[in-house]
Amino acid sequence: MSSTSTGFRTYEVYQRMRVGESTAKFSPRHLTSPDFLVDPYPAITTLREHYPCYRDWPGNAFWITRYDDVTSVFVDDANYEGRSKRWFYGIESFGRDLGDELPVLTCRAAHLDANARPVADTVVGEFLAEGATDLATEFAARFAMELLARVLDLPAADLARFTERYLRMQRGWLWEPRAQRDGRAAIDELVDYFAPILAARRHEPGDDLISVIGALELPGGPATADDLVITLLEQDHETLHGSLANLWFLLLTHPDQLVTVVGDRRRVKLAWLEAMRHSPPVLAARCFARHEVERFGRLIPEGALLICSAAAANRDPRAFDAPDEFNVARKDLCAREPRGHYRADGLPTGISFGTGKPSRFPALPEDRPRSAYAITRDTAVAASNALLDAVVGLRLSPGTTPQLRSLRLGEMRTCWQLPVHFTASS
Repeated sequence: MSSTSTGFRTYEVYQRMRVGESTAKFSPRHLTSPDFLVDPYPAITTLREHYPCYRDWPGNAFWITRYDDVTSVFVDDANYEGRSKRWFYGIESFGRDLGDELPVLTCRAAHLDANARPVADTVVGEFLAEGATDLATEFAARFAMELLARVLDLPAADLARFTERYLRMQRGWLWEPRAQRDGRAAIDELVDYFAPILAARRHEPGDDLISVIGALELPGGPATADDLVITLLEQDHETLHGSLANLWFLLLTHPDQLVTVVGDRRRVKLAWLEAMRHSPPVLAARCFARHEVERFGRLIPEGALLICSAAAANRDPRAFDAPDEFNVARKDLCAREPRGHYRADGLPTGISFGTGKPSRFPALPEDRPRSAYAITRDTAVAASNALLDAVVGLRLSPGTTPQLRSLRLGEMRTCWQLPVHFTASS
């Protein structure tokens, strides 16, 4: 529906949404409550079943929660757009995101493929003799950061400091003012850290990601440390870390499923896919209307924020049978990479916002690396197999009750403590 000559009908839009609308079953305070941080599913289930396009007035957003609706919005570039983390930081003119440059994609994929298993073996080897560890902190979180450091070829002595700055930067782009201030400071600190490294790699290049970025021939001139840091900022970190922790949380709290996976290693991949559907670490994506759009029985204004809930969509009973169950042998979940509206072979697949839109390219392209989704999946599977090869009798430590939760509203939902006992394989 087009606008009038005097501009977009903001007043009419709001009036139309207020008149006759009943939301007696839900209050927007449920979306910001402490309970929502721990378990968002009761709230988003109510939205999905009763208010699939919910107008959250305090949050100034529309919540989209049904599978077909969420996937249709996320791939509709004509009517909706995502915005970069730089936009949320308010620094759109700072640096360039080079993540889509083919040499960068190729380098990152090659290093992840080559280093996933060696890094996982090293991480697991450091706690193997203890017979106990915390899989959330000492395996999932540590593996993700050590693998990134390997891709960048950073000195081991710099890992702790780099990790602190990197995570502070990644946590700062959302709404919380103090985190945003700290994240912005971390960006500047990382620029200062990488500037001499980038200069040195230009002089003596290697095959690492920094060297590849330094060698790019770009229209606006050679890449700078600003560009390198922004490229790291815009990359997805949460999916690998969060999906690995969530996978092992679900397996350990569903011992029958763990037995199935241990007995048939081909199911490790299926278990990861099911974990991404059942408990995705990236709960939602933020999309903005490019112009006034009439959808879902509403008139959505230009610039309106749509929160597309992967968590709600991935448990939509219209798409999946018994959606609240974690089942690594699920028959209604596509095991192939998502295409188009997230369906292939007639089956839906779990929505993974962190790894971007479904790839337009074949699953095994000849002239470019696999998609971020496929690479993340294969990396998590390699790490999980390294753990299974090294230990037997993996079990939760007695008296522990791990849980999934978000630390702040809008952040990833994962397991932050997962203490386990095991016996080293002979």
